[in-house]
Amino acid sequence: MLSDRATTPRNPLLIRPTRPLPRKVGIVGAGTIGPDIGYYLKSALPDLELVLVDVNQAALDDAVSRFSAYAAKGVKRRKMTEEAAAKVVQGIVATLDYADLAGCDWVIEAATEDLPLKRRIFAQIAEVVGEDTVITSNTSSLPASRVFDELPNPGRATVTHFFAPAWRNPAVEVIAWEHGSQDVLDWLRWTFCKTGKVPMVTDDVLCFMLDRVFDNWCNEAALCLDAATTLEVDSVAHDYVHAGPFFVLNLANGNPIIWHTNTLQMEEGEHYRPAGLFRSVDTWVTGKPGSRVEMTEGVAAHVRTRLLGSLFSQSCDILDRDIALPADLELGCTVALGFKQGPLGLMAELGQSEFDLITRGFDEQRPGGPTPRRTVAEYTDFARHVLVDDLDGVRVLTIRRPQALGALDDRVTAELLAAIEQAEGDPSVEGFVIIGYGDKAFSAGADIGRFPECLGDTELSAQYARDCSGLLRHLDGMTKPVVAALNGMALGGGLELALRCHGIVATERAFLQFPEITLGIAPGIGGMVVPYRRWPAAAGVFHDMLRTARKLKAVEAASLGVLDGLADSYESLVELAVGRVRELAGHVAGITEGPVDVGELPPVEPYAGKQLISREVIDIIGAAIRDAAAATDFEEALEIGYRAFAASACTPAAREGVTAFLTHRRPDFSKTG
Repeated sequence: MLSDRATTPRNPLLIRPTRPLPRKVGIVGAGTIGPDIGYYLKSALPDLELVLVDVNQAALDDAVSRFSAYAAKGVKRRKMTEEAAAKVVQGIVATLDYADLAGCDWVIEAATEDLPLKRRIFAQIAEVVGEDTVITSNTSSLPASRVFDELPNPGRATVTHFFAPAWRNPAVEVIAWEHGSQDVLDWLRWTFCKTGKVPMVTDDVLCFMLDRVFDNWCNEAALCLDAATTLEVDSVAHDYVHAGPFFVLNLANGNPIIWHTNTLQMEEGEHYRPAGLFRSVDTWVTGKPGSRVEMTEGVAAHVRTRLLGSLFSQSCDILDRDIALPADLELGCTVALGFKQGPLGLMAELGQSEFDLITRGFDEQRPGGPTPRRTVAEYTDFARHVLVDDLDGVRVLTIRRPQALGALDDRVTAELLAAIEQAEGDPSVEGFVIIGYGDKAFSAGADIGRFPECLGDTELSAQYARDCSGLLRHLDGMTKPVVAALNGMALGGGLELALRCHGIVATERAFLQFPEITLGIAPGIGGMVVPYRRWPAAAGVFHDMLRTARKLKAVEAASLGVLDGLADSYESLVELAVGRVRELAGHVAGITEGPVDVGELPPVEPYAGKQLISREVIDIIGAAIRDAAAATDFEEALEIGYRAFAASACTPAAREGVTAFLTHRRPDFSKTG
């Protein structure tokens, strides 16, 4: 059972692996996904030696050309430097000879879904690599126990299932199986996280976790064609996914895959029989992702019941059988499969009554499949975005929301608060570290999805800011220390969270920024108040950060005393943060209560870099800084900040800035003031 293996940290970068990052990796299979896996690895580890093996020279030539094309496109889009692009295409060996795999630290098989073929491939790999070389298969459906049962030293082998496009899609399933080594499983999780992936551990069952969801979603879509068209099915699906099942099937040439995987799943029952159309149709008639077509309410309700019924049936079965953790299921469905929200969040949103109607209706129309064994409340009682680990009495709380760079919403802050409240009374817990996932972001700010409803309403906006401050006000009153470990960017609301922690440490590559002014709004939950009361000597820097969105690099922040220390890696950052918690234990200081001197606020030009910003909002921020600094107590100062945020939310600039952000365009403040 998967739960039996949950003995290592939830955050993979807290693992201390027994091997270093790979220096030489082999990939067998130069077809569709193999080169994409290779490109991801070379992009993350430019000095890596990569060996591509195939039986077809043309496929190898095409794979090498694809590397060059991907790198050139990255340079053109300014996602990659010329120097980085040059490294990506160096150190690649494209070969027909398995002997070139000698010396590999890790070999990944990415051939077709053919069990005898995979076994022959692994026999050839085993002949030329060392006994401790990690060997993995990219199979999407075949259990590791079937693939590796004849492999010498099977403990070093498992399944690592990537998702297309593998060079960009962050999700990867890592399979825990009976004969697999825990050390290898840990190393793979750590390596994937170090290189930008989001590893999710899954039990060793047919189709693992995410393909069980996706394959049956697509199969159900095809079975709906007895009562609806492909355009109608995709149209209904667009309420839940970014691209309908038939559009995705065309994109991925997925018909043979669904036929194969659902035929395999028929070992679990006739319910999984694939739709016969998958054997007779090459291409489906579809529209653009998100497009809608008119249909009767009856057709829409029928398709909705079938699609959601399949989604809930598989999701509940995955949890009831302990195939995967609920947080991984939720995250995987969004980052790997393109769902707008995970199935468990959707269940909670619909509620028990609607969930019962859908699942009963589905079971009546498609009997024989898995049915829920628990209530909606029981399935959805888990932390979606916060991973909790214990390091010798210090609780490490990791914000895992990589698809949004750790952006804070009500759910994230509630989970952080719940984790703190659950443990702060425990005498064995010395304190807490809050850190982001991976090496890109601590938190990219507040999720502004709720902002539009506040625009133009002073009281609603002020209350929104107060409501968002619940976690921060709790931190203000704590006696046990909380240290923010900035593993990457700390922006807006994420920076405001860090500033309320009792200590802050960061990696040398991290930076701090208040970008709110570029959206036409003011920071609402302490950003115009707390920095001046904690580090008054740096007031001039904070003036620029708040009014012109100036970035403060970690090295400069440390020189100003804003940071308590710098680290050169994620691992050393965690050690530094834990050490800081222990230094602060019993010495947590509150935020200054009385007035503070913030010096002069010199006039600034209304620009953030080259971007024109709102003079009106600059003035609102400046007034709030002065008034909050003069306030006689901290609570009064915070209230001034809440009201200033509300004032900014009622400006034309705020409406323009927030609308531009949500519609992915550059704001134009030339006419807003």
